[in-house]
Formats: sequence, C-alpha cells, structure tokens
Amino acid sequence: MQFKFLGILMGVAIRTKKPLDLHLAPMVWKQLCCIPLTLEDLEEVDLLYVQTLNSILHIEDSGITEENFHEMIPLDSFVGQSADGKMVPIIPGGNSIPLTFSNRKEYVERAIEYRLHEIDRQVAAVREGMSWIVPVPLLSLLTAKQLEQMVCGMPEISVEVLKKVVRYREVDEQHQLVQWFWHTLEEFSNEERVLFMRFVSGRSRLPANTADISQRFQIMKVDRVRCYFFKLFLG
Repeated sequence: MQFKFLGILMGVAIRTKKPLDLHLAPMVWKQLCCIPLTLEDLEEVDLLYVQTLNSILHIEDSGITEENFHEMIPLDSFVGQSADGKMVPIIPGGNSIPLTFSNRKEYVERAIEYRLHEIDRQVAAVREGMSWIVPVPLLSLLTAKQLEQMVCGMPEISVEVLKKVVRYREVDEQHQLVQWFWHTLEEFSNEERVLFMRFVSGRSRLPANTADISQRFQIMKVDRVRCYFFKLFLG
C-alpha cells in the first residue's frame, strides 16, 4: 500500500508541478517508464556485485577448475545478494540447487535476472498509484530523466532562475540591500540555497521548467523604526 501511496504523491507532483525531493535509483525511473533494464543499469547501482558475478562466470581465467571450485567460491547453491544486502534464493527452490563449476553460467544469468526484476511488484504498485492522478500509458513516451525532472524538479537551486521569477514590492533591484542579498545567495552552496528555499517557501526543489513556477519569488520592504527589512517568500 505504501508504494501505491508513493505513486499517488508522484502523480500529484506532476499534476500540480510541485516537485518532491525524492532520491531513487536511475533504474527505478526507467522501470516506471517501461524501459527495459540492462546489465549496465545494475552496474550503476551495484558495481561490486556485477564484478563478483563476472568473476564467477570467467573463473577459469584465474586457474580455477572443477576440482577446486568450491574451495574458492563461498557459495554452494543458487542464492544471491538482494538489493538490501540479504542472501536470498535467485530462483524458486534455489537453496536446494547446487552451484557447480558446470552450471555457473546459468547461475550468473539467473542472478542478474533476479536483480533486474527484483522490484517489479513495487514498481507496478507505484504506477498504479500514479494512474489515479495522471495517464500512466503516456509515461512510456518519456525518458527516465524526463520523468525524474517532472516528479522531482531541479536538484540545483539556481539563483538565475530565482532572478527570472522575482517580484519586487516597494523596492527595486538596484537597491544596495537587494544587491547584497543576491550576492550572498550566489556565494551559498547548493545545500545552503536548499535550506534557504525551505525556510522562505517550505519547499526544497523548483520545477524543471521555469514557466511552471506558479508562485512568484517576492522581495518586499518593511519599514520599521527607520530601518529597512526585506521579507522574502513565494506567493
């Protein structure tokens, strides 16, 4: 149920153009777009595991034979490492299927297949949740990167983008304090700009398309006891 709810949130983010601060593996975005996964996708998230499987597949290059295979390989059945690091059967009944020198190729193929389709059910639940809000079949027309940007917006808070959507009230951009403000913001790291955005707007990401920023970034002057203060907010 939680994956379906996540899909609903993602659909709402797309529909309302209010990005979510999500950090999902690239291969997840590809699956949501129904793009077939490859070994390269697995390498991107777990290179060490892929290297281990390749070592088993080509173990004869290291001088390992059928006689000393089990002395060098600490596995004795068709089990493998899952995404969360646990050892699980890679096929039904894998615990009772011996891993040998002669069937190591099948083992590697099955292990890769398992990892590439390990979260198919969860992805399907996310897509089902998204279907309540947006037309899911259209996702197949997107690239993984495009979908990620639609859901998550821009990972970088750009000062130039904020300058394009700013609105000044009772003050202009040439005011010395405004100049200091922009200069300070430019010197911030992206992490600091994210904290700034969260403070003034309650959000940590902006839509990928500037035109989708419905709330203007505002800088206004408040005159109190002969001092000038600036109120910044999105609204």
